[in-house]
Amino acid sequence: MNFDVLQRKIEDMGNPTVVGLDPTRALIPDALLDSAETLADAYINYNRALINAIYDIVPAVKPQAAYYEALGPVGMRVLQDTCAHAASRGMYVILDAKRGDIGSTATAYAEAYLSNEAAYDVDSITINGYIGSDCIEPFYDAAKKNDKTLFVLAKTSNPSSGELQDITTSDRRRVYEVMGDLIEKLGADSRGEYGFSRIGAVVGATYPEELRIMRERLPHTFFLVPGYGAQGGGAADVAGAFDKNGRGAIVNSSRAIIGAWKKTGKGGLDFAEAARDEALRMRQDLRNELKY
Repeated sequence: MNFDVLQRKIEDMGNPTVVGLDPTRALIPDALLDSAETLADAYINYNRALINAIYDIVPAVKPQAAYYEALGPVGMRVLQDTCAHAASRGMYVILDAKRGDIGSTATAYAEAYLSNEAAYDVDSITINGYIGSDCIEPFYDAAKKNDKTLFVLAKTSNPSSGELQDITTSDRRRVYEVMGDLIEKLGADSRGEYGFSRIGAVVGATYPEELRIMRERLPHTFFLVPGYGAQGGGAADVAGAFDKNGRGAIVNSSRAIIGAWKKTGKGGLDFAEAARDEALRMRQDLRNELKY
């Protein structure tokens, strides 16, 4: 798969956007909560309606595992349903789990999410590779075996990321550049039609200069770019994530899209329509900047 499938979906829709499906009680309209027997059922109805509203204009979704784990065992059923429904609509599914470990434990995590027999129908997973290459390699091996992909944290969008990631090493590279170089090296044997390997990097929109540096440094690495929208990043900030052909990155927005109904004044009765409208606005915003 490499990232060829995702890049084709992006080009077919003219939209390098991924929507984060991060449900919380506060984001779900009261009417939907009242009509569901349980909070888990409300999450399922909410996610399905959102997917149905955007699947023809947005190529990918990114459920964040923590929001589902917070519900306990039933939450994993919600996650399973969400991934399966998105896949049934032809969407590329990125599970944002940020798993990370070594040896047999990393292998077990990889099998749980990246094997073709896994409970969750996902195409990709995020991992925290700052433990080292023996954390990344089991996930990479599973991705190659099962024709899937992964994204490794490199320069994250949170305010304190620089406390560790911006430290300069003895060879004058910053830590996030060291991680980027490792990602580029490890993925060298799996480059696809567009030149990108199976191992992508997470690089935040909130650091546009670092984003440009990483794109120049990692020509064969596909980027997942969080930080657009609610975290403050805009289209101009993410432009540096893309190569000269306008390829190689997908930009995430979560709350700004799935909670767009909070700004319409209709009490959430239009939550799916509002999400679609905001997704279309984001698409146009990116198109204007990237000249799609």
